[in-house]
Amino acid sequence: MALSTDNIESSIEDYSKRLGVPPCAIVQGEYALWRTESLNLSVRHDPAFPPGSLRHLGWEDPTATAFSMETDVNGIVWERFAAHHQAEEIQALWPEVSVEA
Repeated sequence: MALSTDNIESSIEDYSKRLGVPPCAIVQGEYALWRTESLNLSVRHDPAFPPGSLRHLGWEDPTATAFSMETDVNGIVWERFAAHHQAEEIQALWPEVSVEA
């Protein structure tokens, strides 16, 4: 699940409490990613989306051979990817951030 926010720091504090773990990747003021056994959640400061809005949904699939996206009947983007695809995408956007796949 990917959400838009206008306050990364408050989002990190709130979602870390809710999920019981800190983010596995943080880009100060721009992005945070949590990985749990049941949920991947990211928040991003993205002016293209109002704060609190859904940016996209998706699922991590270890058998995925490539990152893919499609839009459903309601206009929601769904992504499918293996963990290393997500790590590669993050590294491409923010090379200074380390993400374990």
